[in-house]
Amino acid sequence: MEDTVQITCTRCKATFRDRARRIQGGYSRQCPNCEVILFFEDASFDKNVQTALKEAKKVRRALREEEERPAPTRAPSDREGDSRTGGEGRKIDLGRRGRSGRNEET
Repeated sequence: MEDTVQITCTRCKATFRDRARRIQGGYSRQCPNCEVILFFEDASFDKNVQTALKEAKKVRRALREEEERPAPTRAPSDREGDSRTGGEGRKIDLGRRGRSGRNEET
């Protein structure tokens, strides 16, 4: 799920995105287009600010519910396609292979 909220600037009407976890009462953000500072307050009269606050609250709630759900556990047979293991589940050595091609006798 996407964790950003679309914000419409009150001055230039440009739209931009910011993280939903940031957009709460007391947060302020500068418009990247016209550089006016938007104040996100619950008692704001600006419809764009109210809309962004409501949308951010919905997204935060959805993210919280998603985090609370237990992640489905995968069976060991599902891991056969893992790139770090061989066909029988053995680990493959990803380190260096010997010295840089030189003969140790010289």
